[in-house]
Parts: sequence; C-alpha cells; structure tokens
Amino acid sequence: MESEIKLTDQNFDTEIQNGTEPVLVDFWAPWCQPCLMVAPILEQVAEENVGKLKIGKVNVDENPMIAQRFGITGIPSLLLFKGGQKVDQWVGVMPKPMLDQVLQPHLQDVN
Repeated sequence: MESEIKLTDQNFDTEIQNGTEPVLVDFWAPWCQPCLMVAPILEQVAEENVGKLKIGKVNVDENPMIAQRFGITGIPSLLLFKGGQKVDQWVGVMPKPMLDQVLQPHLQDVN
C-alpha cells in the first residue's frame, strides 16, 4: 500500500515531516495479537483517506529508540502527527468506527 510507510529509527523524523498529510503512526510488534487486529483496520482507514492521511508503522522491537522517545509502554499505540508534531495519541485496539470518529477532526482541514 503506497500510503503506508515503514518507519525506522533512521527515517522517522524525515518521513513524519515529509508531505502535507497527517501521519498516523502505528507502534506495533509481530508477536502482539492486538497489533495484528489493528493492522487491517489501518489498511481500511488508509484506503478511505488517500491524499488526506498516511499510515506509518514502527516495529518497536526493531526500532526501540523511537518507541522510547515517545514513551511507548503499551502496544498497539497510535500517534497522530501533523506538520511533524504529535497532536494526538491512542493506546489499544480501537474499532474502525471509533478510529474514524477520533481522526475526523484532524482530517477536516486536509485537502
């Protein structure tokens, strides 16, 4: 999926500040069952918001510096960035209608 970005300790800041769309960052791990439940929801959200929102994924096992920098203690954690700045954060599995609802105010001013 072109709207999904693999984020690492090395490219995180560049990718978050790149472009005009907000970036929803999923902090996850392959062994985390709730994280695997969130993945298809995020794919749907990305497909429905092409040009309005990008999805970034951070594997916390492979990129511990970014997880530590943002104080990630539970996964899945979703952080929303606009203009390179964190503007919101959610922890745990969220049903798609609820995720759509919390994202909507952040996406209203995006072309």
